[in-house]
Amino acid sequence: MALHIVRFNHAQLSTQWGILNQDQITILDLEALTTAELIEHGYATLQRLSLESKRTIAMDKVQFLSPVTSPSQVICQGANYRQHMIDSGMDPDAKTFNMLFTKSVASITNPIGTIIKPKHVQLLDYEIELTLVLGKDTNNNVQVYDGNLHEYVAGICIGNDISARDVQIPEMQFYKGKSYRTFCPLGPVLCLLDKDEIHYLNEMELVLKVNGEIRQKDSSANLVYKPAETLTEFSTLTNFSVGDLLMTGTPSGCALGLPPPSVVRMTSLLPEQLKWKLFINSQAKRSQYLKVGDVIESSIVSKDGKIQLGCQRHVVESD
Repeated sequence: MALHIVRFNHAQLSTQWGILNQDQITILDLEALTTAELIEHGYATLQRLSLESKRTIAMDKVQFLSPVTSPSQVICQGANYRQHMIDSGMDPDAKTFNMLFTKSVASITNPIGTIIKPKHVQLLDYEIELTLVLGKDTNNNVQVYDGNLHEYVAGICIGNDISARDVQIPEMQFYKGKSYRTFCPLGPVLCLLDKDEIHYLNEMELVLKVNGEIRQKDSSANLVYKPAETLTEFSTLTNFSVGDLLMTGTPSGCALGLPPPSVVRMTSLLPEQLKWKLFINSQAKRSQYLKVGDVIESSIVSKDGKIQLGCQRHVVESD
């Protein structure tokens, strides 16, 4: 049975790990300062500790923290949902490469709180993502397939790949535009999956709302590049450590609106400074971009309702 792990603070307790069951948290009696240490206790041990524990606390009495701690490598996929590709002018059946990039570990923040909009950023965007938490160290290329995927993926959580589009696109800097502090909210739930539950990676329903309006809604069944092939490719570029993250891409519905290919071709002939000024001016007219005071809510639930990753809630503030 999947373990719905949470990490939290309470006025009378130090930082704790627990198992969330409806509105109650069973406090785990274990030593684990990091996500890696938690995972290395093993699924069976954590399940046993949850059954043995007699300590509980109501979820509305705690402050939820990111269930992913530093150190953690944040590796990411871009344009990985079929409809998102189509909206971006790409043919998902013809795409021949997996778009890979990274975010800074300093961008990780708690699942409930604030997203800080840097003063120089005009075009602040949201991207809900099913996020995999890795469970195996590697130091060379590996072949990941459906039969051994459970060895590499310990669990899943909600991630939001907050993006400064006016940095990411004109400057062609994914890392910079996506790595400001608070640009990677995670949690509240880290759901650890048993071997027989790894199929849920293809059965998660994602929903993101801004000020109560649904902006993004899709199923992880529509991922173009699946986790096994992505981890295989990423292993040729970097080593994995227990507790690292793979953010698997976002559905359609982001604030970013790309112009049609004909406009892109015409503007490509313009001087760089003018081209990007026109891009920013046209994007600034889109009301979907996040503004100070906006409320972002994100949730991910399995199709059958058995896996519930909780709900993120953030208010956008200026730095």
